[in-house]
Amino acid sequence: MKHLKFINSFAFCLFFIISSIYAQSPKAKVLKNLDNKSAFYGQISKKIWNFAEVGYKEKQSSNLLQETLKNAGFTVESGVAEIPTAFVASFGSGSPVIGIMAEYDALPGMSQDSIPEKKSVGGLGGHACGHHLFGTASVASAIAVKEWMKETGQKGTIKVYGCPAEEGGSGKVYMVRAGLFNGVDAMLHWHPNDENTVASTSSLANKAGKFRFYGLASHAAASPEMGRSALDAVEAMNYMANLMREHVPSSTRIHYVITNGGKAPNIVPDFAEVYYYVRSPKRDVVKDVWSRIEKAAEGATLGTSTRYEVELIGGVYEVLPNDALVKVMGDNLKQVGGYSLDAKEMEFAKTIQQTPGMQKVDLNSTQQTYLGRPDPSGGGSTDVADVSWTVPTVGLGTATWVPGTSAHSWQAVAAGGMSIGKKGMMVAAKTIASTAIDLFQSPEVLKKAKEELDSRRGPDFKYESLLGNRKPALNYRD
Repeated sequence: MKHLKFINSFAFCLFFIISSIYAQSPKAKVLKNLDNKSAFYGQISKKIWNFAEVGYKEKQSSNLLQETLKNAGFTVESGVAEIPTAFVASFGSGSPVIGIMAEYDALPGMSQDSIPEKKSVGGLGGHACGHHLFGTASVASAIAVKEWMKETGQKGTIKVYGCPAEEGGSGKVYMVRAGLFNGVDAMLHWHPNDENTVASTSSLANKAGKFRFYGLASHAAASPEMGRSALDAVEAMNYMANLMREHVPSSTRIHYVITNGGKAPNIVPDFAEVYYYVRSPKRDVVKDVWSRIEKAAEGATLGTSTRYEVELIGGVYEVLPNDALVKVMGDNLKQVGGYSLDAKEMEFAKTIQQTPGMQKVDLNSTQQTYLGRPDPSGGGSTDVADVSWTVPTVGLGTATWVPGTSAHSWQAVAAGGMSIGKKGMMVAAKTIASTAIDLFQSPEVLKKAKEELDSRRGPDFKYESLLGNRKPALNYRD
């Protein structure tokens, strides 16, 4: 028994010593500085939440983040990759080069107040994927790392990549094509979520485009035989695509919305448009299914005496995980930890969790961190994937929403616009800053990460975007 008491006492003392050393470490000072600036960054995120600008239209959001970085001593290059709202901000010089991705586009039709009941605030867009938090936390972490570099004399370069139009616009693909990530040793990112997690998770490759059909207008009652309906062509294409679902790999997803079906029932529509997504865990499957979707469009025109055009809007790879970087980021998330809901936040969470579409899960899970298990958001698609095939890349998710919330929901907009979102954002900022600091000081980890990237993509890999040579689809949200 005495022996056991001695071991327990020794363990407690050792823990106390390690905790004291950590509390005095430069990294701990960085985290404390981020805590002290949480209100400042909370104000920035709320401004972007209010802007709610959709893909390639994020002028105010991008300018605010750029100005914040300039004021902190970064050099900013704007309008990169032929995208007005894209930018690269840099501090330092030489190697290693650590990059942090920032996103800031909203989703159309998702206007919502920051209250636990469905209520639009009158705007067209809403941050239902939390990119107002994403961009702000990335900028906050980069500034924290920059201050650490100045104080310690650390050599190297920290970069922030302002990445527009992640939601279907594939902004990062054009940035990869422009060579903006060349020479970077590691890329860090994060995403809003309903829990705190780091894992070796992939994503779905995706290809998206708008099919536009052209027919002949006519009076739908007096002379319908004179018309050729573009809407009939859309419906015929959709019918064939729906039949195709039985004959594609079960993990494949096909989504569409009719974005223009005509103007009035008594006019045979001479124009109609449908917007398609095709997703799968492997981009080769996506390319094959997309070609079959195009054949369905061609068949629809033959059957309706119409013609069609297709505009390719987006196309992304599947994410390539990097276990060497996952371990570093996972260790840092565990050290940073989660957060607790105060009484007001708990009341908000309990109320919103009763609304349709929410899952009933433990509201205290915001305090927990989950390492190694698949991220629930892994079923989506992201242009981060194309970056991950060119530079070793790692990301995390943090609880910026009430546990049980789905992305792309009004509940995500609501929580992201109040204190729950801001608390989760700061967990992300601290984890990314800590990870970047470790990587600046760990050339052996960066070497392993590069070796892992080369091994996973194979010796004959050559990057070719799924978008071909098209220019950025700057008006895809019009």
